[in-house]
Amino acid sequence: MTLQRPFELDREELETRIEEMVTATIDDLSSEFLLLPTGPSFVRYPEFQSAYETLKRTTGAFRNFSFETVRVALLDNSLVLGVLRSILGMSAPEWAELARTELGSDITQGAARGIDKGCRNSDYFRQMNLKRSATKTLERTDALLQVAVMYIEKGAPPEQEGVLHRLAKFDTAFGNESLTHASCENVPYAVLLYERYLGRPLATHRDAVSELVGEVMENAIEQRLRDSGVSHRKTGRAERIPGFGQAPDFCIPDEINPSVIIEAKITSDDGTARDKVTRIKQLETQRNKHLQEGRQWYEVIACIDGRGFRQRRADMRDLILRLDGKVFTASTLDHLITNSGIADFVTTRKA
Repeated sequence: MTLQRPFELDREELETRIEEMVTATIDDLSSEFLLLPTGPSFVRYPEFQSAYETLKRTTGAFRNFSFETVRVALLDNSLVLGVLRSILGMSAPEWAELARTELGSDITQGAARGIDKGCRNSDYFRQMNLKRSATKTLERTDALLQVAVMYIEKGAPPEQEGVLHRLAKFDTAFGNESLTHASCENVPYAVLLYERYLGRPLATHRDAVSELVGEVMENAIEQRLRDSGVSHRKTGRAERIPGFGQAPDFCIPDEINPSVIIEAKITSDDGTARDKVTRIKQLETQRNKHLQEGRQWYEVIACIDGRGFRQRRADMRDLILRLDGKVFTASTLDHLITNSGIADFVTTRKA
């Protein structure tokens, strides 16, 4: 017997078997944290390694490590800036604060983030040097280089009881001597720096693409709607729609006279899951208010995924009942169209 899902049951059976349906939905949730969207600016290891080798070659395996040699390397490959930040072991805003404190630079945290992002294009600084409007960016970058060289050359100060210096790492503790050792003594240094660049396992990248994670579900929904020829309107981020205090992610066939609305949510955090369940329930409350105002009834559908929702069984029970079972996960998304009012708008049938 095939295990049923809440969207396949009528209201009476749904209420009778609600605990079973909550369990089935929770079991369908996937741990999406294992997969991250790369995004257009993701730096892959071969690119990072190439920048590392550029810096190593230009500085003579860091024996001639100076502002001038680092700048030459940067003009050859802009991602050298990312390598340098990884050697420091700092975030872009922290690096900017060093430049402000030590050199009086006017670089802001936002500017530092922008430069750090721009350097992922290997030609970024070559292009900046051709633009008159980029003078401020180049001055701020020079300040970052100068303070990085200054701190790396000094290395970590003597250890103090109760505190740990950020440069007390095997590759920076004793200044250039440590750096040269790391690059020459059969240590896979580029690999280490790349891991550091990405952050505690991929944390820096995960933060950078946090908005794209949610789009994974939205893109999967949109692809199914397109494949079935379903007229739909996908709303933009933070878009306002007349008549909707809170805009859903999809309106079918449109937002003027919707028959179905869809909200897509992914989360790996139970606290965030609570907030996202609340948002979905608000759409159901909003639908009921529209009915009282004389507007047409429309179906509210939730498409959710991520381990965060597993931790909130009571919220899942409430959500399934409020939406009459129309709660889908990534693993049941193929049933979305055939088990909802969307089926009435299908114009293309798969062979």
